[in-house]
Amino acid sequence: MYKVGLTGGIGCGKSTVSDLFKQHAIPVIDADKIAHELVTPGQKALEQIKTDFGTHCINPDGSMNRSKLRDCIFQDAKKKRLLENIIHPLVYAEIDQQVSKLTTPYVIISVPLLIETGMQSLVDHILVIDCPMEMQVNRVKLRDKLSDSLITSIINSQVSRTERLAHADSIIYNTQDLSYLSQQVKTLHNQFLKQAQ
Repeated sequence: MYKVGLTGGIGCGKSTVSDLFKQHAIPVIDADKIAHELVTPGQKALEQIKTDFGTHCINPDGSMNRSKLRDCIFQDAKKKRLLENIIHPLVYAEIDQQVSKLTTPYVIISVPLLIETGMQSLVDHILVIDCPMEMQVNRVKLRDKLSDSLITSIINSQVSRTERLAHADSIIYNTQDLSYLSQQVKTLHNQFLKQAQ
């Protein structure tokens, strides 16, 4: 199975590109979605987070308080690494399990922190979705209603744009309209079909 690792900074358009690949009947495994499922009430990862980060990161209903945990990890690099050490091995195991069940020529594995986590060695091709930082900030403000300072902290906690692009085998510059983006995805889809043979 040919594995394409899709990555990019926050607000660059990874979800939109993933949806466009799905239109070509290509499965997309979303590491963020898996991570969210791993921290639902009753899951082992959530219990470990409660132990390591305290009950203030847990809502009264037993769910994770994402905003409190986000504030905690973006202010302390050690706590960010601690959270990653809890979540990432479980995410990788689930991705492997999902890939093993597929029969398509290739799969898209969407991993926002592909480079930061060293997961690039687990994929055959790295596809980076890129746009200027100002676009990232504006898109995230519209989508998530976060403050400029928090968005900037998130961007700064990710690998630099230059470093991400240096790891890329292919790049989609998401700076134009959806039809342009769709055409780029179609071109890459055909390329990946050939590479998967």
